[in-house]
This record gives sequence, structure tokens and C-alpha cells, in this order.
Amino acid sequence: MSQHIEIEFKNLLTEEEFTRMKTFLNMDESLFVKQENHYFDTASFALKELGCALRTRYKEGCYELTLKQPHTEGLLETNQMLSHDDATAFLEKNVLIDGPVKNALQQLKIPLEELTYFGSLTTLRAEKEYNGGLIVLDHSFYLNQSDFEVEYEVENFEVGKSHFNHLLKELYIPIRKTDNKIRRFYLAKENHR
Repeated sequence: MSQHIEIEFKNLLTEEEFTRMKTFLNMDESLFVKQENHYFDTASFALKELGCALRTRYKEGCYELTLKQPHTEGLLETNQMLSHDDATAFLEKNVLIDGPVKNALQQLKIPLEELTYFGSLTTLRAEKEYNGGLIVLDHSFYLNQSDFEVEYEVENFEVGKSHFNHLLKELYIPIRKTDNKIRRFYLAKENHR
């Protein structure tokens, strides 16, 4: 299926909190996998204005195109796999292949010819099942800076929120308002000018 609802909780971490959480979850360095996210929008930020995000991701030899849209209980993700040639054509020549992501962009009335590449963010990511969900630790690098983050992906909002808040409390980590990666990237890009 090319679409699903993503319910996740996230919290930025200090480097020390990140190390503490890795130890608590028994996540050693061998579990971390590198992934590259390449972000797209129009020059007028048409997607951002709608609360949407568009990216290609390269991970373990595979390319995936993802459109994230707001949804009542999380985000609606539309995904499709890309070949190396399709990913390169979109990244370098703004050629978007037919499929569910292109269809969704057209339904949003996004001018496809105006999509432009804004930059990339590289993440070292480890994932592990935790209390019925998926716990994710990320160390991300972009625009000469880096940050640390924990995400918790779940099926049930209320149960997931309870488990996530309990984990943070157990490890003495304060709850922080945490923007998603693309917003952090765009903020850093604005401040980088």
C-alpha cells in the first residue's frame, strides 16, 4: 500500500541524553544505518504553506519518494519506490515519474514544474520495537550543524503518548517542543543565509 497514517511522537535530545537513551535501549553503534533525505518545495513554499513535506530518501541502496500531509491524528504519508535513474532525474532535472506521489501533488494543485531541490539532511538512525511501537534514535547532520532526536511511531495516539512520556520521565529527559526534520532544516537554511 502506498499510503498510511503516521502517528509519531518526537523529542530533541542533548548528546548526553542521546547516549543515555542508547544505553537504556541497548542500541549499539552497529544498529545505526545512514540515510540521506533530499527535500523539495516550490520557491514560494507551496507545500510548506499546506503543512506538507516532499522528500526522496536513500537508504541501504534503495530510493523512496514520500509526500507527508497533515491528518487528524498524525500525518498521511504517500510513498513510492524509485529507481536510481528516477531519483537522479528528479533531483537533478526536476522530472517526477508518474505514481501515487505525483497524483497526490496534483490533487493538492502543486505546480510540479515549480518544484525545486532545497538541500539534504543525513541521518544515522537506529530502530527498535518498544512497548508495541517503534522507537527511533536519530543523529542528523545538515547545513554545518547536527542534532539528536528520539521518535516513537505507534498505532494508537493515546497509548503511544503515555508510553513515550513515561520513557522520557524515566530517563529524566524534559519534553521539548520538537519540529520535524524538514522544518528544522528550513529554519537552519533561513538562518544560514
